[in-house]
Amino acid sequence: MNDRSSRQQLADHLRVYAKELGVAGVSTDPAWRQRAAGPPASHETEPAAATASDPSAKRAPADVTAVASPADALASLRAEIGDCTRCALHALGRTQVVFGVGNPDADLMFVGEAPGGDEDRLGEPFVGRAGQLLTRIIEAIGMRREDVYIANVIKCRPPNNRNPEPAEVQTCSPFLRRQIEIVRPKVMVALGTFAAQTLLGTDAPISRLRGRVHDLPNGIRLIPTFHPAYLLRSPERKRDVWEDMKIVRDLLAESG
Repeated sequence: MNDRSSRQQLADHLRVYAKELGVAGVSTDPAWRQRAAGPPASHETEPAAATASDPSAKRAPADVTAVASPADALASLRAEIGDCTRCALHALGRTQVVFGVGNPDADLMFVGEAPGGDEDRLGEPFVGRAGQLLTRIIEAIGMRREDVYIANVIKCRPPNNRNPEPAEVQTCSPFLRRQIEIVRPKVMVALGTFAAQTLLGTDAPISRLRGRVHDLPNGIRLIPTFHPAYLLRSPERKRDVWEDMKIVRDLLAESG
């Protein structure tokens, strides 16, 4: 058998194998190997960057979100993250990766900053006192915690609950971006300054960002509001959060 025939047989075998995996095709275009640097940017601040990070524009045929249910795609992403050692946090006292929880087909998604002590111990976001308050906030707009999806920008607890460092955000935020691509919520709530700034690509304070709707790629509407942990320290701001959540409720009603 000549070399050309052998190469042809190998190529035919790989095409059949790829088809069985759900891969529609391949390309040598270098753009297929590119990944967005972080979560989607706001249309209000960087229209060009927002278009570039549109999931429908960036997804290659082999992306698991194109061939799997949202639940399966999230499970695949969690398996890919594994017992993550990609940044320094794995060696700074974290117990486990805190991935995300909730309805994979949720219309509403909440994004916080990073796990705290209770979350690190139990492996689920927002399960401490702040999480209990978040559950009551969700119920106040007529929904249940299991109806929504909840995740954090950072998947591992920073030591002493400090703010995540830029290198940690750069390493971890692409996983949040992929969670957003998989769940495809209609509305997102950014809980606190850090989550809002990361999702919107801005350094504006939460006091300037909350109270209005920000448009993200793929038709997602983002509403920043105060973090539940902040409300535990400053209960007088609960009224502001309620006003923000009424906007969320109205947007969900409008979207059907």
